[in-house]
Amino acid sequence: MKYAIVVNEGPYNHQAADSAYQFVKHALDKGHQVLRVFFYYDGVFNGSRFVAPQSDDRHIVKRWAGLAEQHPVDLAICVAAGLRRGITEEVIAPGFRITGLGQLIESCIDADRTVVFGD
Repeated sequence: MKYAIVVNEGPYNHQAADSAYQFVKHALDKGHQVLRVFFYYDGVFNGSRFVAPQSDDRHIVKRWAGLAEQHPVDLAICVAAGLRRGITEEVIAPGFRITGLGQLIESCIDADRTVVFGD
């Protein structure tokens, strides 16, 4: 199964980012392909290198980056949503890249399923 994933919520204000991460991790572990994880709306904050949670809290940005190191997962941040929120090339975390909505459309066309996390 080939999946396209859309994350619409930030890393600490909604369960969506954690749920998306767990879904992607388990899908990859089961041998499925994740074509792209597209971060949209407030989801772009999942790719900020300035996220600095307390030491006893989970570090969602590092989790995503680590997943991209282990598997061929494209972590794509929407350029328009990112710019509206101050997320630019200079502030993205390792493993992420900035791209346009065309990449989201392409993933949805190529995927067997598109799964959206967050409103």
